Amino acid sequence: MRHLLAVVTALAFTGIAGPSLAADVSGTWLRDTGASKVRFSKCGDAICGHIVWLKPGADPKAKIGQRVFFDMKPNGENTWSGSAFNPEDGKAYTGKMSLIGD
Repeated sequence: MRHLLAVVTALAFTGIAGPSLAADVSGTWLRDTGASKVRFSKCGDAICGHIVWLKPGADPKAKIGQRVFFDMKPNGENTWSGSAFNPEDGKAYTGKMSLIGD
């Protein structure tokens, strides 16, 4: 099973574009918590992720089809920066996600 570690932090972007070193994250990934699966695909010039599966008993505020990652752009090797939506508090945060494994 492919896993995706998502780290959401309130960080400011530097605005400096670097070379695209990130692997292809397209596909369906199990979140590091095991509570949901997110399908990542191109959306414009970025990557977006939508919930496609929820573990029984998972956060009742999370919904299948809900977009939880948006405007994610390569920011280093196997790393993307953009925004993430947290269904628990209903807020969007700037942050980064990292690909671990294959």
